[in-house]
Amino acid sequence: MSVWDSIVGQDQVVARLRAVASGDPKAIAQSWLICGPPGSGRSNVARAFAAALESPTHGLSDELERSSEQILAGSYPDVTILATDKITIGIDEVRDLIETSEQTPSIAPWRIIIIEDVDRMLERTTNVLLKEIEEPSPHTIWLLCAPSSEDVLPTIRSRTRIVNLAVPSTQSVAKFLQSHDHIDPNTAEKAARLAEGHIGVARLYATNERVMSDRAELVSGVLNLHRASDAVLLAGRLIDNAKSQAESDVEEQAAQQEAEFRRVNGLSPKDRIPPKLRGAFNQIGKKTEIKRRATRRSRDVLDRDLNTVASIYRDVAVVQNNAEGSVGLINLENRSSIANLAGRLIRQDAVERLDSISTARRRLNGNGNQTLLFEALFCSLLA
Repeated sequence: MSVWDSIVGQDQVVARLRAVASGDPKAIAQSWLICGPPGSGRSNVARAFAAALESPTHGLSDELERSSEQILAGSYPDVTILATDKITIGIDEVRDLIETSEQTPSIAPWRIIIIEDVDRMLERTTNVLLKEIEEPSPHTIWLLCAPSSEDVLPTIRSRTRIVNLAVPSTQSVAKFLQSHDHIDPNTAEKAARLAEGHIGVARLYATNERVMSDRAELVSGVLNLHRASDAVLLAGRLIDNAKSQAESDVEEQAAQQEAEFRRVNGLSPKDRIPPKLRGAFNQIGKKTEIKRRATRRSRDVLDRDLNTVASIYRDVAVVQNNAEGSVGLINLENRSSIANLAGRLIRQDAVERLDSISTARRRLNGNGNQTLLFEALFCSLLA
């Protein structure tokens, strides 16, 4: 297994970064901006690139070194990863990163700083980061991640080497699910198709029957919206499911992270955590941290639900424009109901409903009242 095995559908990017990591260290750019839509794997690309840069074999080996395992798991001393469950990244967090970036690496060639969602920085916070991006410390590399370069201030964008990721194809995602998670071909194809190129969501659909079932119920509920009472009931079920799923996911993730932390650091389940590792370990299961992650996760689940609803009207538009043969349907299992809905709506109706979904997404990202925004959305979809 190499450091690049978890990267899906990004062959050109992997080839480029492999060449950089194995090239002349003096020629390596020290500030990078890795851009890609949600689910394209930009955070995974950043970690894999960091592992290749720190690896004695430059990530060219088919076997993972211990350092690479630790970097991919987020527990390597010379690689700092800032991932946030908050809406914005705080200025104090960035100042701490800058202080860390100025320290000489302890055991590796580079001190690497990864910021997973640099687009969540306010302008004042970004300005604090700017000088370090422009003139990094001699042994520091910055890897910034964002959905697109347009989501980052021009002052940052112009001072970084930009890497653009593609949306992975359904075929490449399905192939990954089969080889990496040992999913049967039919389930892998269905999960990849429904996930629309989002690797994490595809894995979730392929491995979690409850999530797949909840999606199917949501599609059926939207296709059968006829009265305001239907909209209110569907919104309530959606939010309850999102909260329940988020709490379950976060608790399971914390348990997995604790187990992985022990494995990577050579500790058995019964070993005491050494004092130097205790702070990082305790942070994984911290109650306030879990609550914050559950809140953020609930928003992520609802955002995924919005993608599902949008896919219905995308399919309606495909049917209305006789384009099924060229682009295909996402919700193949509901083809008959979608064709029926396409016959009841005019083309402008489908466009207006997609606009309503975009409005709901903006309100969700702005921390609006979830119950009200979904009730309003579903009422606007009545047909």
